Amino acid sequence: MTAAVVPTPAVAGLPAAGAMGAVGAVSPVPAGPSDLDLAGPRSRWARAAGRTRSYIALMKLRVVELLLVSTVPVMLLAERGMPSWWLIVVTLVAGTLSAGSANTINCYVDRDIDQLMGRTKRRPLVRETVEPAQALRFGIVLGIVSTLMFGLLVNWISAALSVGAIAFYVFVYTLGLKRRSPSNIVIGGAAGCFPVLIGWSAVTGTVGWAAVLLFAVIFFWTPPHFWALAIRYKDDYAAAGVPMLPVVATTEVVTRRILLYSYVMVGVSLAVGPVADIGLVYTVPAALLGAWFVAEAHRMVARAHRGEDIRPMRLFHMSISYLTLLFAALAAAALV
Repeated sequence: MTAAVVPTPAVAGLPAAGAMGAVGAVSPVPAGPSDLDLAGPRSRWARAAGRTRSYIALMKLRVVELLLVSTVPVMLLAERGMPSWWLIVVTLVAGTLSAGSANTINCYVDRDIDQLMGRTKRRPLVRETVEPAQALRFGIVLGIVSTLMFGLLVNWISAALSVGAIAFYVFVYTLGLKRRSPSNIVIGGAAGCFPVLIGWSAVTGTVGWAAVLLFAVIFFWTPPHFWALAIRYKDDYAAAGVPMLPVVATTEVVTRRILLYSYVMVGVSLAVGPVADIGLVYTVPAALLGAWFVAEAHRMVARAHRGEDIRPMRLFHMSISYLTLLFAALAAAALV
């Protein structure tokens, strides 16, 4: 005997339960625009923006800014006036791409040690916001584009110098010296001197003696600048196995080297005046700035000898101001 199914009585105003599926089913509310519908496009834009920031970070544009500070004044000196704005813009854009290419490839090569250093552990390849192969392709493409821009829109001498700068930074400094020699930044730093040669050749199609001396100014400026930074981050470099001079030598030795290079840098900067025939408008500021720089280097030596904190970042930041003001004086002299 089967049990009888007792129908559920209907509540007033509502259909019985058994009838819900047939005649009384509540229809779903049609979906309309909502935040969920917009989340997809917003998310895609956010990811694209984040990816773009990561690629820009690979180029180390804050470093590039310092390199380009020297380019325009040298172009003014080579022209003895104001070159065309088109030439200036093309040279700066191509130079930015060239330096960005070298920096990106440097990030690709150094991604293993960057994760060991507090100063570099937030770079895109360490955080895995860009794949290594993508970064390498990006760096190579930047180099190709910058070379073609220089060659087709400026001249092929500038293009060749640009390629030389990239090759020197990647193969001589990054792959050759950085992890092997305390002289890494002394020799490898020459890559950062190429913008003055490129700026001069962009205007004249040649490389003059004034440009060579300005190359030397930056060459002798580079060790004090980076050794001061390396003193501050000595433990990072030691952990990564990079034999920067402050890692393998005492602070007294490093500060004496900084002082030596500072004197040579100032001497070369003063030689620019007569060779370029730009007179006191450049020479007086160069002498005053040089005295300021050397005085700070002497202070570091004295404090190191007494065993006190040498505060290396003072000279690091001062060196940036020194180079900026020196080339500003050069630009002023070129326009007088």
